[in-house]
This record gives sequence, structure tokens and C-alpha cells, in this order.
Amino acid sequence: MDLMGMMGKLKETQQKIEDTKKRLDTVLIDEQSSDGLLKVTLTANRTIKSITIDDSLLEDKEQLEDYMILVMNKAIEKATKSNEAELDAVAKMDMPMIPGMDNLFK
Repeated sequence: MDLMGMMGKLKETQQKIEDTKKRLDTVLIDEQSSDGLLKVTLTANRTIKSITIDDSLLEDKEQLEDYMILVMNKAIEKATKSNEAELDAVAKMDMPMIPGMDNLFK
């Protein structure tokens, strides 16, 4: 077992994971309420970039709060799936299969 080669590969993979995380900052996920009155954009790293609220929602605080929770959760779920798929792809592509190593990047 070539330990030095494996360590080098590990470093390389960590670098690729960092690069992927940086790139995910530029991947935008849009989500909106079914009627389009509330729109949210966030990065695949789950950083909120913009929120657009239709004026009609400003008259109903409870509805606005419900919309926020619903739309944000959907957007975060989408971003998380995108994030995990990208990082999994990098890890699987580059990792030598060492038992137990796949839990390292979770």
C-alpha cells in the first residue's frame, strides 16, 4: 500500500472539494411560491442572495411568514441536494476506496 501516494491523492481531493465548494457559491438556486408572490435565490452553498416579496403579501404578516418558511425550506432542500451531489461526485471520482473513508467528507 503506497501511503505517500494515498496522502497526495487525499490532499488533491481535499483541494478539489474546496474548489467545488467555491464554485457552488456561484451556482444559483431559484425557488418561489406556487403563485410567484415570493421568490428566493440562494447559492448551492445555502447562502441567501435575494428575496423578492410581492406587495400584496405585506398586508398579511401570517401569510408572508408561512410563505417564507415554505419557500426557504424548499430552496434550502434543493441547494443541499445540489451541494451534496457535486461534493459526492468529487469524492467518488478521486478517492481510493478505503473502508470507512467515505464518511470523512460527510
